[in-house]
Amino acid sequence: MKFSGQILKMATQNGRPIQYFLNLSNDLINMNQLIGRNIKLNHIGYECVSCDSDEKIYRMGFCKKCFFESPFASESIIRPELSTAHLGIGERDLEVEQSIQLKPHIVYLAYTGDVKVGVTRESQIPTRWIDQGATFALPIAKTENRYEAGMIEVAMKEHLADKTNWRKMLEDDYEDDLDLADFREKIKNHFPEDFKNFYSGDEEIVKLDFPYEAPEKITSFTLDKNPEFEGVLKGIKGQYLAFEGGKFMNVRGHEGYVIEMEI
Repeated sequence: MKFSGQILKMATQNGRPIQYFLNLSNDLINMNQLIGRNIKLNHIGYECVSCDSDEKIYRMGFCKKCFFESPFASESIIRPELSTAHLGIGERDLEVEQSIQLKPHIVYLAYTGDVKVGVTRESQIPTRWIDQGATFALPIAKTENRYEAGMIEVAMKEHLADKTNWRKMLEDDYEDDLDLADFREKIKNHFPEDFKNFYSGDEEIVKLDFPYEAPEKITSFTLDKNPEFEGVLKGIKGQYLAFEGGKFMNVRGHEGYVIEMEI
């Protein structure tokens, strides 16, 4: 079988295990069914996720021009505390930013090799946790907009990481007595005074089941350096495809790449 198209991040369906669908120009390929199969990848070009140009992808699936102009790549996407839509102030496109920022947001704890704090729209739960490869996750606050969630995250970052260490996440190693609920109680006192009313201590821990077993060796590759890759798919975690020999490809990091895939 042969497929071709522009890579977008894998679509997911929570289950036991989580189901993964590779998105090639909106054709969805069930990747769970391909575990144990040999896959050939051939990188043949680029297609910006915003303007469809064939310019080289700069970051996040965008060509360089769109990365610095698109509201979907604005600073508040990366740093929620910079959100200004609640003030009626636009950064790049107020209407788009309001549609993203003026929605209920969740501040959460997740275990991705270490306990980290994060922010996402309520509608993106549990998708966000799946994409990050979180073994466990737990909401700690629900806010009315992105700015409020960002301010809580800023305070929490003084005590917890806010980035995922991809290698630790893929090592899939955790202690059986890990207790996110205990973390939640301990950090409650570090909530900013003006945002303590958003604290939530009643949510249950969510455990996620990935079609994945950690290999002894972990190395990543990109299609820029390996435009023709072939290997047996062994598992999937986060947005990473795990191939034989401990070789990993970050699908999210290849958004906007155009490939041919042969199974």
